[in-house]
Amino acid sequence: MATSNSRSCLQYLFHLAQDNLDFRLAEIKALLALRGKPFLPCENFKEKSPFWCLDGLAEDDVHGIMTRSVCAKSAFELWGHGRTHSELRASLLNYPSENMRVFMQKDSTYRINVYTFNKTVEFGDRIKKIDAMEYLPFEGTVNLKSPQHIFCLLEDYGTDPNNIPEHPDNIFFGRWIADGQRELIRSHSVKNRHFIGNTSMDAGLSFIMANHAKVKENDLVFDPFVGTGSLLVACSHFGAYVCGTDIDYNTIHGKGRSSRKNQKWRGPDENIRANLRQYGTEKMYLDVMVSDASKPVWREAALFDAIITDPPYGIRESTRRTGSHRDITKPAESIYVESHVPVSQAYHLSDIFSDLLNFSAHHLVMGGRLVYWLPVYRPEYCDEMVPLHPCLRLISNCEQTLSSHTSRRLITMEKIKEPEELEILAHLADPRFSPYQGHNAFREKYFSGLNKRSCKEDNTSNVNK
Repeated sequence: MATSNSRSCLQYLFHLAQDNLDFRLAEIKALLALRGKPFLPCENFKEKSPFWCLDGLAEDDVHGIMTRSVCAKSAFELWGHGRTHSELRASLLNYPSENMRVFMQKDSTYRINVYTFNKTVEFGDRIKKIDAMEYLPFEGTVNLKSPQHIFCLLEDYGTDPNNIPEHPDNIFFGRWIADGQRELIRSHSVKNRHFIGNTSMDAGLSFIMANHAKVKENDLVFDPFVGTGSLLVACSHFGAYVCGTDIDYNTIHGKGRSSRKNQKWRGPDENIRANLRQYGTEKMYLDVMVSDASKPVWREAALFDAIITDPPYGIRESTRRTGSHRDITKPAESIYVESHVPVSQAYHLSDIFSDLLNFSAHHLVMGGRLVYWLPVYRPEYCDEMVPLHPCLRLISNCEQTLSSHTSRRLITMEKIKEPEELEILAHLADPRFSPYQGHNAFREKYFSGLNKRSCKEDNTSNVNK
């Protein structure tokens, strides 16, 4: 079969899932960047639409994207499109015949699927739509079970389920290329994970973070707030070597109370390594260790291809670091050093993000990416609240709404230069890079919002009574 490299005028249609809408563009751009390709949308591109048409790609590029994307459902080589079936017919008849011919030969088998977005079409009507495309010069044999080539007629009825138009807004026809990796969301569900915690990251978001970070085979990935290792699981799936740290001894060693329903204590083999073993990627596991993210424990070197993390927000996990407010602290006696637990103090969110960016500037390789979650109080949010660093360029800022008053932003940054002594001093003096202190009040504002909502519900309840 001829490849797209030997044919001309190719465009590709991506069918996107309608969840995590704000993350889709950044994921597709990152996966294109992995292949050295720019994001070139066709005219009339709409980011919130379930269908994107892209230029400038080869079929190998599309396959590469679809072997990783959890935001894309399917991809097609686009042969024609229009707002009506007559426009679609004109578009298909104008499509270069040499691009079609190789898939319509007498010795080939094929199948045509009909997909309608935001509208259910009866089976009989689907058959009529297929029969109406008899003008296409198919010479092969129909095979519904295992055809060599699959074609798809896609009708877009908009995104408003309460206002479905009688006729589609757009109609597309193309050759199916590949499906995305939506199955990973089910197969790696936290519900079936061997080792979980109170804040284990959702499987779909974990893979999205790994894609935003451009994690690839043989990369070295680090998570400084590793928890139960959900992000390590996703990165190891793409062939990266993974490691992490966390200040919580019990989590790192898989001890203490279980977060699983109807289970009081964690079992003897509930740990991060066991999670990777569950998915067949234990060989990519380097190690994790108990460590305070605010303290320097790594040698001064660019070590990591990506740093991916979900810092604690102070809601379900406390924000603590080792240290004391006292001027002088008494060291542990030598016989107790090994079992000594140091005192801890509050670790403000502004300090967490400042330390995280500084650490990334020093320990990411050039071009390496930092991907992390930033919790925000929505009524006060503005883009200037996102922490910046002179050695890191902001790539994307995507929102996941948590409630009417809170959300978290998935921040992706890329290292563009090495830190230098003079620049560090300038960084400290530049107000653009000053930590935003307002993040420190996130916990109070979060619970304040809950209390306000609770009061409204009580008032409503009283009125109803």
